[in-house]
Amino acid sequence: MIVCLVVIVLCNVYAWESKGFSDFYITYVFPIWVGTYGRFTGMFPFSVGEWLIVAGACLFLLAVILIPVRVILSILGKRNPEAGKLYRWKRRIAGYHYGFAWLLVVVAMIMSLNCFMLYHGTTFQETYFPGEQDEYSLEELADAWNVVAVNCIRLSGMVERDERGRVVYPGSVNAAGESVDMADKAREVMAQMGEEYPRLKGYYPRAKAMFFSDLMCQMYMAGYYFPFSMEANYNDVMQVTNTPSTICHELAHLRGYILEDEANFISFLACTRSDDIFFQYSGYLEVMSYLYQELNNLTPEEVKYMNDAGIGICPITKQILGDATFVLPEQWDRIEEEAVLDTETVEKASDVFVETSLQLNGVSDGMKSYSRVVELLILYYRQHPEVPDFPD
Repeated sequence: MIVCLVVIVLCNVYAWESKGFSDFYITYVFPIWVGTYGRFTGMFPFSVGEWLIVAGACLFLLAVILIPVRVILSILGKRNPEAGKLYRWKRRIAGYHYGFAWLLVVVAMIMSLNCFMLYHGTTFQETYFPGEQDEYSLEELADAWNVVAVNCIRLSGMVERDERGRVVYPGSVNAAGESVDMADKAREVMAQMGEEYPRLKGYYPRAKAMFFSDLMCQMYMAGYYFPFSMEANYNDVMQVTNTPSTICHELAHLRGYILEDEANFISFLACTRSDDIFFQYSGYLEVMSYLYQELNNLTPEEVKYMNDAGIGICPITKQILGDATFVLPEQWDRIEEEAVLDTETVEKASDVFVETSLQLNGVSDGMKSYSRVVELLILYYRQHPEVPDFPD
């Protein structure tokens, strides 16, 4: 066990200290786990990782409960040396704790190999936007918003809607002209990205819906990559417009792009380059939300500068804002009515966990890193400028 712990520590230390070591691992070793273990777990129609968490929680709870039992048996055994049954039960409990300790070591190893080490490789920006400055001007922010907003306006009138005006997913067609579902279309569009971005080549498992999607809504999480099962999972209770971009985001993690802003950006490219209108709309809606936040965070001085400089911002409709909603109102009502735990409590606990995890892995700004997709988007538009055709 000590040898395994030393190996885990050394792997993480080398990953932190050597970008070359991390890049080698991400490029040549990590894909092996995806193509073997990920292919195996992909055979199951349900989220293996989700139920591994449930099983792990039960095993942990049992280990905690057995601690005082073990202490009591030890005390009783000392007072009654002839109580052989007590000693046998004590040994069994000790064996369980020993096995549980080994399980924790295995989990630490898997998390290191499939998650922690991925944080320290060469970033997408360093690879494809070398030398570019992170900082961007208000003009560039406005230009990016206008391109995205105009595309959202265009696509909002092309997607299918029900009698209430809500977007519905009609299904997809693959490159061979065959009908496929969203999960298989996402695999196709991500594989197509590999033609331009080599690290995105390779096997992609089907993304799986979460059984505990209601809880995911309370955590305000659209999807999750499970390192210990090599699966891409998504929340199937959230509004369906979020699903294509979420699936592509989680699949990007399976190609070693573990940083959230990078996965967001790759998802945007995969969706918007797709031949599927629904995927395109989902991709633009995803980054629109982050751009919207950036514009709302402008200071009064910055707003005044934009007004004085005549920097125009394309307005969007309430319908588009509704299409970008995370969870529809009636679903929220149902979730709140059926919830075991208060949503505010669940959200806070989730935020603390995610924030801590990101910072421990070297992402100093924690959850704010998600919004760095705006920087990547602007860097992309510097290389691929688009002039939006403003609607009348």
